[in-house]
Amino acid sequence: MTSGESNSTHSSALEITEARFPEQAGRVRQLFQINETFRSMCEDLAAAAETLARVEYLPDNVRETRRQEYASLVDALVAEIGDALSQSKIVMLKRWSEARPKPR
Repeated sequence: MTSGESNSTHSSALEITEARFPEQAGRVRQLFQINETFRSMCEDLAAAAETLARVEYLPDNVRETRRQEYASLVDALVAEIGDALSQSKIVMLKRWSEARPKPR
């Protein structure tokens, strides 16, 4: 997010993502604050969801095509965010032999 963008856009992206993943809202907030890539995905989701909500105002000849495009984009972003949330829960454990200091 650039310095020229408002906090409301930032909040909206977080709120929309939390609404899609209510059972992981805490993790969403955490990643949103510390991970720029995750935050960017959330902002993209918010923009796509907002555009999808406004598709009804488009001319008849393009409305359904745009609805399908943005619905697919929203679905893809939700899946990508879901994957990012799943990946963030992975804890790397070292083997005992790797954790011990090596003799000098």
